[in-house]
Amino acid sequence: MSNLIHLPGVAGADEAGRGPLAGPVVVAAVVLPEGFDVKGLNDSKKLTPAKREQQAARIKQGAVYCLEVVDVEVIDRRNILRASLDAMARVLELLKFTRALIDGDRLPPTSRPVEAVVKGDGKYACIAAASIIAKTERDAMMREYALEYPEYGFDVNFGYGTADHIAAIREHGPCAIHRRTFYPVSDMVNQPCLTFDD
Repeated sequence: MSNLIHLPGVAGADEAGRGPLAGPVVVAAVVLPEGFDVKGLNDSKKLTPAKREQQAARIKQGAVYCLEVVDVEVIDRRNILRASLDAMARVLELLKFTRALIDGDRLPPTSRPVEAVVKGDGKYACIAAASIIAKTERDAMMREYALEYPEYGFDVNFGYGTADHIAAIREHGPCAIHRRTFYPVSDMVNQPCLTFDD
């Protein structure tokens, strides 16, 4: 039996990848139908990778969902919070729902009926489902990037600022999917040029 509250017809929205130094942020919104078995759903961070994949497959088969991938250029230009919330507004526009519950304490710029719920991915099944869809989609993308940029270990760190990842950036410099506005990447790309007196 799940402890999550199941509200059929209500959209849940969440994102994955707001904090990493590299890669996109993925935003997802999910509407679970009446009768959907919410057993096994949880905050995506509390599930093993295998359980996340299993639940993502169930959600995709039995629910209505929409997702958007926000690339690094948009994150650096708009800032991560605005980029995430703008994408959340867009995915919600594509779904039919009575109201939407957003994980966190900020609301997207939309006229639709939305409510922010802090730690909502551990309270409501629809938000948990959105967190699972966003996380599995982003993880799959980062594993693909790991093949393109093997020196950074994206299949292990998924772009987060682990010690090994930061060491790799210092050794090889940032690659195309590193966020130039995120510390310490920002310090590495904005170093002042050395000048020498004649």
